[in-house]
Amino acid sequence: MPEIATVARPYSKAIFNFSLENQSFEKIKHMLMFTSKVICNKHFSHLLSYHIVPEKIATILISICGDKIDEHMRNFIRIMAQNKRLGILPEVLKQFTKLHKKLELIIEVDMISSTKLNKQQLKKISALMEKHLSYKVKMNYKIDKSIIAGVIIRAEDLVIDGSVRGRLARLTDFLES
Repeated sequence: MPEIATVARPYSKAIFNFSLENQSFEKIKHMLMFTSKVICNKHFSHLLSYHIVPEKIATILISICGDKIDEHMRNFIRIMAQNKRLGILPEVLKQFTKLHKKLELIIEVDMISSTKLNKQQLKKISALMEKHLSYKVKMNYKIDKSIIAGVIIRAEDLVIDGSVRGRLARLTDFLES
């Protein structure tokens, strides 16, 4: 949902910048992960659907988290609760992690092939993607026989479809137009 991502963006940027200033990325990441798990719990997420005063919800969440979070995270929770945004905390965590990867110039690349590729082929594709994207690449690789032959590579907005299934789909579109 793009609107959740849009709403979460300023929160994730704020807490990410705070983590950079205080050199506490890992600590904040762990606190965000723990807090997100609490929020995703079916009992707590059900609590968010009631019309409860935001300060009360923040107090409940902070008490559940206990010593797993510090005073800075407690303040962050209070601000998010005040703005009725606690439900988007998992998205804040997701964007927080992406910001860190971009800082390290790491991009995740998903690659799907119809057959198993050997390590040399994977290294070669990874090196080509690093050169093309100007980022270090973290390759997520899986096999899907339904693409018939070839590979599909996805990196954020970039999609390279070299599969036979993709070619057939493009040919079908061409013939139908």
